[in-house]
Amino acid sequence: MDETEFWEIVDRTREAAEGDPEEHADLLAERLLQSDPDAVLDFARHFESRYNRAYRWDLWGAAWVLLDGASDDAFDYFRCWLIGQGREVFEGALHDPDSLAELLDDFDEELDGDGEELGYAADEAYERLTGVVAPDLGIPPAPPEPEGTPLDFENEAVMAQRYPKLWERFGTEA
Repeated sequence: MDETEFWEIVDRTREAAEGDPEEHADLLAERLLQSDPDAVLDFARHFESRYNRAYRWDLWGAAWVLLDGASDDAFDYFRCWLIGQGREVFEGALHDPDSLAELLDDFDEELDGDGEELGYAADEAYERLTGVVAPDLGIPPAPPEPEGTPLDFENEAVMAQRYPKLWERFGTEA
């Protein structure tokens, strides 16, 4: 499976789920069940490599503004959700996290931003196809700390300055 096919699967299943992250995960697992186990592992490698690429302080700060706070777990689930938004949103956020203010048409804090189940879809599909747990994917793990310079998430002035568009749209003063 190449990168284009990976993103096509993400996009088709997201569109069919009509923005519901849990439904998206279910549809993704069902779609992967139509593949052979090696293709499912390829999908998992693509997903995991993007998940690791998004382990950055600047994205964590964007998640903090969008979600009005983001614990370690919340940021993990946010990264899964971000991948689920498709290539344009994902790559745009990596290029400039503040651009999420423009890349996201709608954002429901109660529904969006948490794609925990998306992170398990390939594992679930692989296990259902083979009856065994997916093997190690053979890709480097994420670093122990996010990439980049840490931010003081609790300092509203810092966050408003670092993420002016997100802050205007989603910040606590918005």
